[in-house]
Amino acid sequence: MPMRFYVVKIGGSLIEHAKEIVRRFFLLSERGYGFLLVPGGGPMADLVRSLYSRGMVSDEAAHWMAVLAMEEYAYLLADGTGAELVDTPYPAQGVRVLRPYRYLMENDRGLEHTWDYTSDSIAALVACRLNSDMIKVTDVDGVMISEKLVSAVRASELMGLQSCVDQGSLRIIESCGARCFVLNGSVPDELIAMVEELPERCRGTVIW
Repeated sequence: MPMRFYVVKIGGSLIEHAKEIVRRFFLLSERGYGFLLVPGGGPMADLVRSLYSRGMVSDEAAHWMAVLAMEEYAYLLADGTGAELVDTPYPAQGVRVLRPYRYLMENDRGLEHTWDYTSDSIAALVACRLNSDMIKVTDVDGVMISEKLVSAVRASELMGLQSCVDQGSLRIIESCGARCFVLNGSVPDELIAMVEELPERCRGTVIW
């Protein structure tokens, strides 16, 4: 059976459940899955946003400070879970956590240094470079349009709309033809069951 590999963005909204989610991914890795986890920014990035909103840092400084906030979250995801920290993304069986700063300092083509491009966009960029599907694990059931959960939607249809996925990631997904599965990770066991059903069935929203 060929390996099923995903780039997985774990949002800061799930920081209380994050380590348990990582441990659950190891159960799937024993069955031939591979996961490269891309951390969100969490409360560390919220501090950067606050400083930016007060005019204390530029767009350029805020961009790299937010990437460093992702590095901090990466250490939290790896701490005590057994996940390996890596500076260069690659597809492989097991569970690894990307420290994105060095990787992006070498090449962040495709990312604009604005708040349209957050950790979602970085995960999408990595997925595209690895020719992989992406899973965005967050605290909502999927993408809402007109207060209704949609099971599937084109990236182009979400551009200009406020949703749980940032605008930059939509542009990246559309440009490279990747898919992004938006899943609720608030209950780790249910998340694992949903991942096992992919890509045939998505109990959240698939964006393409």
